[in-house]
Amino acid sequence: MSINEVIARINELAKKAKEEGLTDEEIADRDKLRRIYIDNVKANLIGQLDNTYIVEPDGTKRPLKPKN
Repeated sequence: MSINEVIARINELAKKAKEEGLTDEEIADRDKLRRIYIDNVKANLIGQLDNTYIVEPDGTKRPLKPKN
């Protein structure tokens, strides 16, 4: 399932929740899809940060380091 399909299904469930409510099965599905979405966003952010460099005033580049 692509991330666009995940987002579309989350939106469908959100609309249904507002209009008529969700069954227990739909609530479980919504929670699973939300976790997939959050994990995807986190992975994308980590990927961006792994490829981010700080340019020093002298022109040298250094990668970001995790803050401990």
